[in-house]
Formats: sequence, structure tokens, C-alpha cells
Amino acid sequence: SVSNGGDEDGGRELVELKVIWNKNKYDVKFCLDSTGAELKQKIHSLTGLPPAMQKVMFKGLLPEEKTLREIKVTNGAKIMVVGSTINDVLAVNTPKEAAQQEVKAEENKKEPLCRQKQHRKVLDKGKPDDVMPSVKGVQERLPTVPLSGMYNKSGGKVRLTFKLEQDQLWIGTKERTEKLPMGSIKNVVSEPIEGHEDYHMMAFQLGPTEASYYWVYWVPTQYVDAIKDTVLGKWQYF
Repeated sequence: SVSNGGDEDGGRELVELKVIWNKNKYDVKFCLDSTGAELKQKIHSLTGLPPAMQKVMFKGLLPEEKTLREIKVTNGAKIMVVGSTINDVLAVNTPKEAAQQEVKAEENKKEPLCRQKQHRKVLDKGKPDDVMPSVKGVQERLPTVPLSGMYNKSGGKVRLTFKLEQDQLWIGTKERTEKLPMGSIKNVVSEPIEGHEDYHMMAFQLGPTEASYYWVYWVPTQYVDAIKDTVLGKWQYF
């Protein structure tokens, strides 16, 4: 049912298609009464992309069981193909990398953040005397005063000031105050502190990787959601 040559194919009507895959273009003449599944086989012969890994688009996803005539494919129609060959997939994600990712995921599942060594050395100092009181099971708006009395990862005191009118988060220590645009913070993560679940440890991601996390310990639980929503801009979606 396939011809790349003349216009005759046993008297059956052919249609000229442009098949586009991965920046490559293929001019194909194909029988109008062939099905989407047969077209996938043709695409396989052109690209090496197995039919099961093809997503073929013509005015939406191409139905495999219908003929090109039924879905009104006409001369010059563009057929878009999305998919990666098995070799491409293997090149991107080698078994070694996959194994490393699985091991890391397992480790992260097993060990809560607050038991990890880097966090233990701060948490073992105990709850700061001047930390703000927590209210368990309640979500509150951010207070108008700075959140204070917390520790950073070096065990120094830190306070968080949310300057909403300037769209900034100010992270203040005894030595200095960093003024960060909310939009520059990529993510906010938090986890309850074991044995003190009414307080959280929280990290602000200031760069592209986890190495850029700025950790804050003993954040009162009632403010955790409000902090995330404020910094990540969730309010914009309502």
C-alpha cells in the first residue's frame, strides 16, 4: 500500500504527505485507504521509530483503526511524529545513572530530613528559647512582624521578613540581611521536626540545585503554607 514512486498503486488513490519527525522531513506517497496503523509501519521504515513509541498527529492524535480517507487527509497534509528511538532513550538514561537515581530515591525515602547529619547538628541544640509559639492544626496568614527566633544551618539566629509591597523576602542574621526577590526563589520545601511536629524545618532554593538550599529550623507550623504560597506566588492562581 506504499509507493514513493509514481502515482499509480494498483489503481488505488494515493495522497502526498509530509512526515515531520525530530527536525527531519519525509515526502511520502501513501494509499488513502490505508489505516493509521499501516502509516505507523511506514514511519517505522523511514525513521527506525517503533510504532509503539510513536505519537502521530494529524488534527489531534491519529486513530490507528481509521483510514486516511476517513479522517480526511488531503494532498500536502503535514503529519507530525513525536517519539524517541530506543537508542535515544538508552543514551539519555544509562543503566548506571538509573541505578544511582533509584539508590538516592530509596535513601531519601528511608531517612527523614531531620535525621540527616547536616540537620541533626542544628536540631540537637534544641528548641530556641525565643522562638515564636506554634499553633498545631491551624493555618494562619503571615504575621505583620518578622518571623524570628529560628536557626539557620550554621546554628545562628535567623529571622524572615516578608516585604509583600516590594515582593521580597528578607533573610536576616546578626551579621547581615539578604533581600531576595520572591521570583528568584525556585522552590520551598519543608518537613515537620520529629518529636516537635508543631515546628518545621524549611529550605528556600536560591539557585538551580539542592546545594543552594537556605535552611531555616523551627518554623511554626501554622505559617508553613502561607510562606510557601507567598514565596511561590500561589495566590496568583486564584
